[in-house]
Amino acid sequence: MTLTAVDGVRVGHSTDLAGVTGVTVVVPPTPNVTAVEIRGAAPGSRETALLATGMRIETVQAIVLTGGSAFGLASVDGVVAALEADGRGHETLAGVVPIVPAAVIFDLWLGDSSARPDAEAGEEAYRSASGAPVELGSVGAGTGAAVAGWRGPSHVRKGGIGSASVRVGDATVGALVVVNAVGDVFTLEGVPLTGGDHVPTGPPVGPIEENTTLVVVATDAGLDRADLTRLCVQGHDAMAACLRPSHTRYDGDAVFAVSCGAVEADRDALGAAVFEVVGRAIEVGVAAATSLGGLPCVEALPSGEDV
Repeated sequence: MTLTAVDGVRVGHSTDLAGVTGVTVVVPPTPNVTAVEIRGAAPGSRETALLATGMRIETVQAIVLTGGSAFGLASVDGVVAALEADGRGHETLAGVVPIVPAAVIFDLWLGDSSARPDAEAGEEAYRSASGAPVELGSVGAGTGAAVAGWRGPSHVRKGGIGSASVRVGDATVGALVVVNAVGDVFTLEGVPLTGGDHVPTGPPVGPIEENTTLVVVATDAGLDRADLTRLCVQGHDAMAACLRPSHTRYDGDAVFAVSCGAVEADRDALGAAVFEVVGRAIEVGVAAATSLGGLPCVEALPSGEDV
């Protein structure tokens, strides 16, 4: 099961295989409460300040995850325009104003560096959003994702979109992750998926641009922004457990959390569930990725290679 197991949540992708980049749009139901926590030191984002505790507007119409680095934020314009055309947004005296937070990954190095998601790509991803199981791997914002660059160019492998969900009593918790980490990837049990069995102790020896892992967590449990911020922390905990190193000065690692229901659920159990689904989604993101742009997937790692 994927993020769309949470009732009312829809996900859509726009994939540019020639440029090796793309956009993923998460569309939660209305109303919702949304929060974010960014722990990487080099984020690219839009509308994230609005998601802090105490801000007046709590409901968002969509969340955009995109490739293209800062250029990719142009894709949000297409989502905003499409939402306005659908009459969805924050009500003002001048009509609706769609609220669409966004975050980017750096993928310009892998394909055509001049190919960046634009407004058309953003609208395509939004219009394709559905409640079907999320398409995984080298699609959407995960098209140009890569992992394990910390150890050197020969060790870089494809990342991608991963997703997972779990039940917590009567509630459902799901996560979608764009796995684009400079570090090695591990399972929650500590099994290395990209060959490295320890965190490098010296400076990086490889390319350090292929970084920033983005997460969207959603639940139908009724939570306020303070509760959601704690879920963001649990999501970052899973990131740190499965991506080593993470939250570096080269990253823009971010976790969005959305409450889109009113189901009663134990807060501690929800936090544990977020840790699990984010970790499982990270595993799925690299396992489902395919070789692309000359970059091999994890399955293509030669047997016995010491990374």
